[in-house]
Amino acid sequence: MKVNIKPLADRVLVRPAAAEEKTASGIIIPDTAKEKPLKGEILATGGGTKDETMVVKTGDSVLYGKYAGTELEWEGEKLLIMRQSDILAII
Repeated sequence: MKVNIKPLADRVLVRPAAAEEKTASGIIIPDTAKEKPLKGEILATGGGTKDETMVVKTGDSVLYGKYAGTELEWEGEKLLIMRQSDILAII
């Protein structure tokens, strides 16, 4: 998906992974009990700052903190924008 959002400085735009619909034993999880996903795909990155170069790049799969980023909705899709420092790991 091509996104016309360009994060500034050390921020990145992330598409969160879909929340789990079922447990391993096949129990269906209702919407109210689903965990917020903690991984996602980088859709766009800023240019970095003079003190911090960008390590992540578009297309990377990443893990981030539970309360990281700001949620936004773009063309019907929920996305997150966060600082690169909120990302815990590239997977």
